[in-house]
Amino acid sequence: MLKPGDGKTALVTGASSGIGYELAKCFARDGYNLVLVARSRDDLQKIAAQLTSEHGVSAKVIAKDLSVPTSPQEIFDEVQAEGIAIDIMVNNAGFGTYGTFSETNLRDELEMMQVNMVSPTHLTKLFLPGMIARGHGRIMNVSSMGAFQPGPLVAVYCATKNYILSFSEALAEELSGTGVTVTALCPGPVRTGFAKRARTERTKAMIRGLFNRIWEPEDVAAVGYHGLMKGKTIVIPGKRYIIAAFLVRCLPRKMTRRAARMMMEES
Repeated sequence: MLKPGDGKTALVTGASSGIGYELAKCFARDGYNLVLVARSRDDLQKIAAQLTSEHGVSAKVIAKDLSVPTSPQEIFDEVQAEGIAIDIMVNNAGFGTYGTFSETNLRDELEMMQVNMVSPTHLTKLFLPGMIARGHGRIMNVSSMGAFQPGPLVAVYCATKNYILSFSEALAEELSGTGVTVTALCPGPVRTGFAKRARTERTKAMIRGLFNRIWEPEDVAAVGYHGLMKGKTIVIPGKRYIIAAFLVRCLPRKMTRRAARMMMEES
């Protein structure tokens, strides 16, 4: 029996762990061939072997660090050289930093801006024309609940995710009628390696989560995958989070800033 993805290819960045890895599994189960991008070649090769063995798909590995400005073009060139048409692109790679802006490390934040904002924009610029020319395609940009309000103590991170949300919404409207859809996935706290790298493990948000729940990456990926395939522009896992995203746009900004800081303070 044919599967939805038979003969099609999905590219996933940040595919070596967390939400990216779980999304790659979703695509493989539906028969999509894969282009897996992350920094660690060894981790990607193990995942590629696993998904190829379990689902019979092909999986190409591209080891690139998206904090390096030339990486998006190098990824595109390698895919083009092998004649692979990308039907779905998932810009998932990203990381955060924690602390007051006056004390955080500038180099970390510049690299974060490159990974979280510039590289997804660059990759989209490169792969989108082919999707439009073929008359079909899907793009998912992984944002965050942090995109809906300012984020004291994670100021630059939330700003990058706000950019991704705004960029995705605008692009979705521009592409209306082309056969190409754009989806922004906006999860709350998720149990991945993100908190350890961002040094947010001791914050109230990561200890008890928003609404006393920390999501598992496979659950976020399942919700995101379903929304992507339905062509939704914004996907927020969890009904309470959907309500929260609506409320923060209605409440006074001063109130949302204070509430966000309380959640990001260490417990």
